[in-house]
Amino acid sequence: MKMRDWLISGGLLATMLPSLAHAELVLIVNKDNPATKIYLTQVSQFYLGGSSLFAPVELADTSPLKAEFYKKVLDKEPSQVHAIWAKLTFTGKAKPPKEFKTPAEARKYVAETPNAIAYIDKASVDDSVKVVAVVP
Repeated sequence: MKMRDWLISGGLLATMLPSLAHAELVLIVNKDNPATKIYLTQVSQFYLGGSSLFAPVELADTSPLKAEFYKKVLDKEPSQVHAIWAKLTFTGKAKPPKEFKTPAEARKYVAETPNAIAYIDKASVDDSVKVVAVVP
């Protein structure tokens, strides 16, 4: 491959990478759940222990989706969220969210649990769940 061709193909790849790096995050609930739309301010209450209307589902700490969700929806760093849940758990006020390694595992749990809510990438959504919010 000539240097010029390599630079062009490398340039094309570089322009595609940002779109691959950021998945479109959505919030999902069980398909039989009556909720049709949830505001992100409500979502933050579920994920910070302020409301028990929905049971939040988390992805593993190593998931880039988790960091993106915390930043965009909760406006918190992972360490801050861990501290909140440690306090809630220690005082007996709430149980921490269930955690799954992959979006597929989280989606499966939500599909089987009427009051669960989870964030996953839009590409992982199927007809077993319902999207109730899109994270901008």
